[in-house]
Amino acid sequence: MKIIILVPIYNDWQSASKLLEEINSIISGLECQFSIIIVNDASSDQQSISALNTENLHSIKILNMSENRGHARCIATGLKHIFEKEEFDYVIPMDGDGEDRPEEIKNFVDYLKYTSDKPVVGERVKRSESLFFKFCYGVHKILTFAFTGHSIKFGNYTCLPKSTVEKMINDKSTWSSFSGALTKLEKDRSTVPSIRGPRYFGPSKMSFKNLIIHSLAIISVFKINVLIRSIFFLLVYMYLIHQNISAIMLIPIPLIITLIVLVFYISKRENLNELNNSLSNISNIDNIK
Repeated sequence: MKIIILVPIYNDWQSASKLLEEINSIISGLECQFSIIIVNDASSDQQSISALNTENLHSIKILNMSENRGHARCIATGLKHIFEKEEFDYVIPMDGDGEDRPEEIKNFVDYLKYTSDKPVVGERVKRSESLFFKFCYGVHKILTFAFTGHSIKFGNYTCLPKSTVEKMINDKSTWSSFSGALTKLEKDRSTVPSIRGPRYFGPSKMSFKNLIIHSLAIISVFKINVLIRSIFFLLVYMYLIHQNISAIMLIPIPLIITLIVLVFYISKRENLNELNNSLSNISNIDNIK
């Protein structure tokens, strides 16, 4: 069984090196062939992989991007490259900073014995960020469920069979939101519990602004659901308050309208042509092992 671990990196080579060594240790004894593909998102820092112990890894490649495209698009580009250029059975996309814990790779592999034909997602059961971030993330999950009808409790840390990878590289929403696209394309998914680990080095790169964009990108995958649910909510709400209208009672209306506008604006990030042409942004490939 051939498994490729896909890791997007931007200026975090120290973490990438530590991650490779931890993966190398974790997969010892697993009856699978593991390879690593790192997508270097046009890092401004000089590329430097200093992992010393990689004897359990079949190969390590770095796809060097010409232009910075962002986390989701790095994963989309990596999936397309893997599907078209590599031999594999499964792909495990994961963050390179330690927040996706390498020890959980074993959980994915264990589940493949029973659910080999469908994706396995790491459902977050515990997070390590600040209370404010956890609160904001909780609001994001509530809004996502309320306006899309989908409860999305996972990120990109998943295990995808080849059939799922093929679906994702042929859907425009993958270019904007990994978890949104996977939720839309694969209704039947297995889940394993996943704990969000602390970063290996430095502070988290997920700012409040990036969290908002991340949330809207997921919601925008289901923009028609958002529009229908919003119209239904506004009609019911106006009916309930029509005999007691005040300025305060009208506040939710512009908020809902603003959300609809933002969702449809963010949905413009979805682009199948750019996804299809994404491999042209790879300037060169370094074969580390």
